[in-house]
Amino acid sequence: MGSTIDLKIAGCWSHARRHFANVTKALGKEKAKGTLAEEALKRIAAIYKLENELQHLRAEERKQQRQLKIKPHVDAFFAWVKSHLLEVLPKSETAKGFTYCINQEKYLRVFLDDGNVPLDNNAAESAIRSFCIGKANWHLIDTIEGAKASAIIYSIAETAKANRLKPYNYFEHLLTEIPKHMDDKNLDFLDDLLPWSKNLPETCRK
Repeated sequence: MGSTIDLKIAGCWSHARRHFANVTKALGKEKAKGTLAEEALKRIAAIYKLENELQHLRAEERKQQRQLKIKPHVDAFFAWVKSHLLEVLPKSETAKGFTYCINQEKYLRVFLDDGNVPLDNNAAESAIRSFCIGKANWHLIDTIEGAKASAIIYSIAETAKANRLKPYNYFEHLLTEIPKHMDDKNLDFLDDLLPWSKNLPETCRK
């Protein structure tokens, strides 16, 4: 029997700030001064600033510091948003931003309880950007199995990059080592081939 994975949806603070950024962009910096949109951006920026100071910490330490330093700012942000919701026109961009934040509050708070969860999904979007740009070149992948195989390869490549490996060298190492174990029933050898394994050769590392 397979094990059940407990998945949680985490909100993206970059998306939360988007509507407010649209307001200041449309008005210009001078006209945007003193607006609720500008204040919202300042409050979100303060959360990002504190988060950036925790990047060097391990996950558990980051979680503790988030609870101690960032949670009060997050609590204050949502309290502030709710207190000003009725002060803006329902169809305005600022109102859309407020409504988005309120609807996503449960998900935007997830990062506070897990040091491994990032504040936004910018890194993930950056990772898939090259594939989106090159999608016109993928027309030859015209079967379900081909798409699955491609997804696996792309995932391995991006995981290698995230672990500061050279993708080409890493794939070369995999294709050299895996065939040596094709008849093995014990798959423990795969542990040494994972992107974060300390047993990978230095030629795979940046």
